[in-house]
Amino acid sequence: MAPIVVAVGSIEDAIRHSLEAAAGAPPRLREAMAYSLLAPGKRLRPRLVVLACVAAGGDPIAGYSAAAAVEMVHTYSLIHDDLPAMDDDDLRRGRPTCHKAFDEATAILAGDALLTLAFQTLTDNYEPDIAAPCCRELAVGAGAAGMVGGQVLDLAWENRQDGGIDELQAVHAGKTGALFRACLRIGGHIARADEDAIDALDQYGQAFGLMFQITDDLLDVEGDTAAMGKRAGKDAGRGKLTYPGLLGVEASRARARELCRQAEFALKPFGNAARELIELAHQVGGRTH
Repeated sequence: MAPIVVAVGSIEDAIRHSLEAAAGAPPRLREAMAYSLLAPGKRLRPRLVVLACVAAGGDPIAGYSAAAAVEMVHTYSLIHDDLPAMDDDDLRRGRPTCHKAFDEATAILAGDALLTLAFQTLTDNYEPDIAAPCCRELAVGAGAAGMVGGQVLDLAWENRQDGGIDELQAVHAGKTGALFRACLRIGGHIARADEDAIDALDQYGQAFGLMFQITDDLLDVEGDTAAMGKRAGKDAGRGKLTYPGLLGVEASRARARELCRQAEFALKPFGNAARELIELAHQVGGRTH
């Protein structure tokens, strides 16, 4: 069976369209959901879904609804991470965080609503034989052994002096890497890729996710708040484990370059179809915001 493709022209259109399923929600909740989901962003995770689908031989348009679903999960995680009980941030994507623009209770509920709407989006827009594995990948990537578990570890290691590189990699494999891997695997499922192809996409996702986190840590040290749209220097201020803090800036940069090479190597089986995924890895490795 083929995916049920929504008639939208871009990832951004798909993200906007996906909110229509929340039309029956209370207006203030809908407003908070839209405020965070539609805020300007790089849409990196949605792009990974679509580009993985293309690399595996699928139609990019078929990946748009899944791209919207992963952006919902990512946005929910940002709303919750920014709360006072978590990272206590007041700026996200260049404007006040959801709990500052609304209130803490509304922010929590907006995050909850986006998380659940993500799975509805997958089941509404794909046939069951595609929706089921995609839902599972998203649940694993976002769940207790993935993104949520990584956030727990991240909080647990704040202001401690005994953490090393193994502990740091465990934090980020969960908090950041697991959702990236889910995006790549979801794209493969939508293209009906075989297990070898999905494994290759997963290997790219592992290297990509760690590279992304190293560059994120470097930006926290060297970046500009206005350019990044969030506070620079906040990780050091909270006593978090970071790659520059453990390895130093130059060694962290070298590690990011090596991971970029690993990501590119993982895509060799796809040939030219993976060209945009390779380009994206190089862009992320050299990003300044």
